[in-house]
Amino acid sequence: MQLIKYSILSLTLLLTVSAFGQSNVDPRRKQAIDSLALEKVKDLSKYISIIGKKGTQFSEAQRVMDRAEELFADGSEMGVSSLSREEIKYFKVREYFERLMALNYDKVTIKWYDIHYVSDLELQPDGTYVGVITIYQRFEGSSDDGLSYKDTTKKDITIYVKRKETQIAGRIIEFWDVLLGDIRVAETSA
Repeated sequence: MQLIKYSILSLTLLLTVSAFGQSNVDPRRKQAIDSLALEKVKDLSKYISIIGKKGTQFSEAQRVMDRAEELFADGSEMGVSSLSREEIKYFKVREYFERLMALNYDKVTIKWYDIHYVSDLELQPDGTYVGVITIYQRFEGSSDDGLSYKDTTKKDITIYVKRKETQIAGRIIEFWDVLLGDIRVAETSA
């Protein structure tokens, strides 16, 4: 089902290819790109909730981690912060997911909200467009022995819009796809 959804969105993006030949993206055509980018961020939010949930079986968590990694550009990192330290630590995407799964809480709840663009897409010299999406993450962890932690983190997610190719019925078709990049911590509060 996810594959069908991405295929439909990718075909929608195919219609926007001509708009990206210029340095300014037509706002009406940019809407398809925005929609796909926000959809991928929402999918990541769902995947993180499944991975962090203590009731998720190991094999299911591994499968979800694989799916979540497909959303990212190679080498992407995710920031982790805490109210108890000033330092922000960055981990490769897979390592972040593994650490999330291994947290010492019996119950973990992670919610993302107020997801929105903070920058327009900017054309890079290699033809890739880059933008930033901001989200707020509410993390709550508790254990049966009384250990409890809560915080809210503002995070900036770099997105990359890249031209790709696929073959359909023997024809090479170009389309635009969105990949997530680094997820940087902007601020953490109680």
